[in-house]
Amino acid sequence: MAKEIKTIGVLTSGGDAPGMNAAVRAIVRAGISKGYRMMGIQRGYNGLINGEVYEMNVRSVSEIIHRGGTILYTARCLEFKTKEGQAKGLARCKELGIDALVVIGGDGSFMGARALANQGIPCIGLPGTIDNDIACSEYTIGYDTAMNTAVEAIDKLRDTTQSHDRCSVVEVMGHHAGYIALNVGIATGAVAVLLPEIPFDFERDILERMRQTQVTGKKHFIIIVSEGVVGAQELANQIQAATGVDSRATVLGHIQRGGSPTVRDRVNASLMGYHAIDLLDKGIYNRVVAVSGEQLDPDHRRTGFGALEDDLVGEYGRVRRNAQPVHVFGRNGDFRNLQVQISAAEVRLQVQRVLAADGNRDAGDAADVHQHLVGVDVTRAHSLFVLRQ
Repeated sequence: MAKEIKTIGVLTSGGDAPGMNAAVRAIVRAGISKGYRMMGIQRGYNGLINGEVYEMNVRSVSEIIHRGGTILYTARCLEFKTKEGQAKGLARCKELGIDALVVIGGDGSFMGARALANQGIPCIGLPGTIDNDIACSEYTIGYDTAMNTAVEAIDKLRDTTQSHDRCSVVEVMGHHAGYIALNVGIATGAVAVLLPEIPFDFERDILERMRQTQVTGKKHFIIIVSEGVVGAQELANQIQAATGVDSRATVLGHIQRGGSPTVRDRVNASLMGYHAIDLLDKGIYNRVVAVSGEQLDPDHRRTGFGALEDDLVGEYGRVRRNAQPVHVFGRNGDFRNLQVQISAAEVRLQVQRVLAADGNRDAGDAADVHQHLVGVDVTRAHSLFVLRQ
């Protein structure tokens, strides 16, 4: 039997990402439209432990969809990795009457959600990280904006690089995943792209490519390096020593986390936020709202989170090498049940009606998007729903 939920908390945890505010907005407005009391938890699990919690209404999330960062603030909480910290978080949920949580963040954030889920607090996770390194989802909130920010910066850097016949080595973020570097390298026409997933050879992958380009008459070069592969300055020094080409290093750093989110990040974050509330409303708990291609993904083998053997827990957050499916946090290990398909156009229309609401609405005013669930025992349905284009 599904747990009765009256109050839902929402928090952002770990590194901030553009689009988190759009997700918070969607979660709060969708929750209110369905009759839930919505609580904002500031500074992630730190705020949960310390009681930095306040009730949110539709006005609390007005004029934030276009803003970067997160109005709930965020933090990394080492204390919540301990049993004692998790016990404090659970006690605070009970003290404040928080019946369920929506957690926006990365793998560390979902580890915390798993801990609470194992102690009886229903949780839904939204993948929010610019690194796009959540194994169960092909898209994470903030990824698209971060790439566009990097491309814009590199386009400007190209002007001075070309003017001086230089080689610019540009380091982009990505943690242990090369998705930002790869796509930014393609978009900026880089001579070489160095990724953590693929070992590189200095002579073959950099010097030889530069020589081949010089033969065509080109005298300036852009090389993209994903963070952690090799230091940008170190590589620039090596290139200059080997070629004589004036080489400069640029580390884009945290500007990639800031800025107004792109259309894609705003729309996907909004859809994912609405979907998180819809799952809780239907008694489907402890899942990550994942994206496959342009669809919310019902791949139940990869998107649950609960109790797993320790040797599988470490798989979460790893780079999706060779697109191999990764078991994330399966509560009961059996996710072979229902998949529901609905029109993406229908969903967007219904979501827009809820998220654009400026005043108090009755829960019945928001039409039930998932009409296909009539007659289905949702307490036994362990899959997410797919938004079919």
